[in-house]
Amino acid sequence: MKKYALVGAGNRALHMFAKPLTDELKDQAELVGVYDTNTHRAQQLSLQCRGVPVYNSFEEMLQRSGADEIIVASVDYTHDEYIIRALEAGLDVISEKPMTINHAKCNAILEAENRTGNKVTVTFNARFNPYTARIKELIKEGYVGDILSVHMEWMLDTSHGADYFRRWHRYLEKSGGLLVHKSTHHFDLINWWLEEEPLELRAFGSRRFYGPTREKRGERCLTCNYQKECEFYFDIREKDFHQNFYLEAEGFDGYYRDQCVFADDIDIYDTMSVNVLYSRGTQLSYSLTAHSPYEGWKVSINGTKGRLEASNTYNGANAKALHNEIKLFNRSGEEITIKLNKLEGSHGGSDYLLRRMLFVGDVPDRLGQMADSRAGALSLLIGDAANISIADNRSVKIGELLSFAHA
Repeated sequence: MKKYALVGAGNRALHMFAKPLTDELKDQAELVGVYDTNTHRAQQLSLQCRGVPVYNSFEEMLQRSGADEIIVASVDYTHDEYIIRALEAGLDVISEKPMTINHAKCNAILEAENRTGNKVTVTFNARFNPYTARIKELIKEGYVGDILSVHMEWMLDTSHGADYFRRWHRYLEKSGGLLVHKSTHHFDLINWWLEEEPLELRAFGSRRFYGPTREKRGERCLTCNYQKECEFYFDIREKDFHQNFYLEAEGFDGYYRDQCVFADDIDIYDTMSVNVLYSRGTQLSYSLTAHSPYEGWKVSINGTKGRLEASNTYNGANAKALHNEIKLFNRSGEEITIKLNKLEGSHGGSDYLLRRMLFVGDVPDRLGQMADSRAGALSLLIGDAANISIADNRSVKIGELLSFAHA
């Protein structure tokens, strides 16, 4: 039975990795340690996960836990440090997305992987959703022919979207902004569907909804004078998880989980658009809105034989539909509609399927869903290049960001 140790003790670490490893997967894999810079949070995770050992330092966990592999689910800007240290200790690594937040850190990871001979796997759960996997199958089966262009629109509502502006994600230096932290999922999906590599892009971004756009605001929701009138009020005491893992942990590191979404120091964008040119000439137009009235995504794929359209709404009028639909339009004027049953479980059942392939191996990888470090690099580099494009007001070539030649 393979042994795993976990760095990071937040929401994703707990629900995607720690609890499943000590519950549904306890007969196939063993969680032998957890480390987080906030010891209170790590201890809370341990209490919910059969008393998994808590380590006082990452180095101590590497040396004493007996882990065969390290899972990295810490805050994004620290991923490179833990990944590289684990690789140099002779261990393979499973990294939560994004693999890291910029090209300098990305190149360092790729160099360490090549130098040590150990490998990094990136957990892109969006590839495992049966809906997105069916789109991949239809493309491979040639229903749209050679792909000429893709348009993807992603909408975050003012519940989910706003939450990124309360937390550490609100700083570019910690998350890479939503174009890295969130869009890495979307860019990876497109890279995976196309089986092409991004070459060059141009991007625009602005912050006009969140940030200092209103006078009635405070430092954090817990102590704000405008709780009763603010539609973005977040009660950190309402759920046990937020109370135990964040409010009670504040004394250890001073981190507030409920910071005001209208603060002056927020420097990430809430409205973004990116145009990407791919290696076989395919063009992508992509947009991300973090303040939509509803949440979901829409994609259109245009090819030499026709067009594929798909969409999914998570919150809003159409969110309770029992089926997902894919529409195919050919050049004979025909329309084909494919209906797929929605699966239960987190992220449309994709987290469960990813874990089965990753930790058990009883789900065959016939579509290439398990992602390596190159897939992790190319998805985050689109976001990083987009940030550079916005800041410098220019087109950016992906190749100029890759100083390490990775096969």
